[in-house]
Amino acid sequence: MPNFLPINTILVPQGAEYKAVCRGLSGITASIPKVVAIPVGMKPLLKYLQQGQFRTPKSRVLIMGICGSLSDRYTVGDLVLYQDCVYQGKQQECDRTFTAQLNSSLSEKVSLVKSLTSDRVIWSASEKRGLGETLAADVVDMEGFTALEFFNAAGVSVAMLRVVSDDCQHNIPDLTPAINSDGSLNPFPLAIAMLRQPFGATRLIRGSLAALKVLEQVTNLLFSGSSNK
Repeated sequence: MPNFLPINTILVPQGAEYKAVCRGLSGITASIPKVVAIPVGMKPLLKYLQQGQFRTPKSRVLIMGICGSLSDRYTVGDLVLYQDCVYQGKQQECDRTFTAQLNSSLSEKVSLVKSLTSDRVIWSASEKRGLGETLAADVVDMEGFTALEFFNAAGVSVAMLRVVSDDCQHNIPDLTPAINSDGSLNPFPLAIAMLRQPFGATRLIRGSLAALKVLEQVTNLLFSGSSNK
């Protein structure tokens, strides 16, 4: 990654996504950012950010992870770079300079997208497509708007780089009941949700594994490139 693109901190949802980013950074000899595992969901994330030491003005935070597609244009394994996030009619923008520099670094590997943040899992294919058309959004996640609102108010530059883990053509299990109030996953409700929709569960697992592999690879690409330029 070019030297003009310093990143202070990477925030990534706890669990498999966090582990994928850490794997991508393992073995890199160049200077790398601090990687922090964050809770899943809007309310747990806001509570966590308010307790942490993340309000350093003029610092740069890169948020990484996986997301769901709301458009036929984006499918499993696609790498997307957010321009902005919307939530209940409100919009927060990512830092334009930071985003443009990341886009330049990744060139043809990444697509610029508009994102929707949801306080629950959007599991139905028909709802995904409906939201995508109604809100002109390309992808959905559960943290983006909250993070942008918090960091934009603090004067921190934020960019968001994610990988699509499920498309808008198929249903996935409704995992909302499996997310605890602290943003962690509860294994028993998670298993029940998967068992209720076995085909969707299989598709979700395959898509997630593919997306996590891309997440690991792009993390390695971004930060191993810095030592070669």
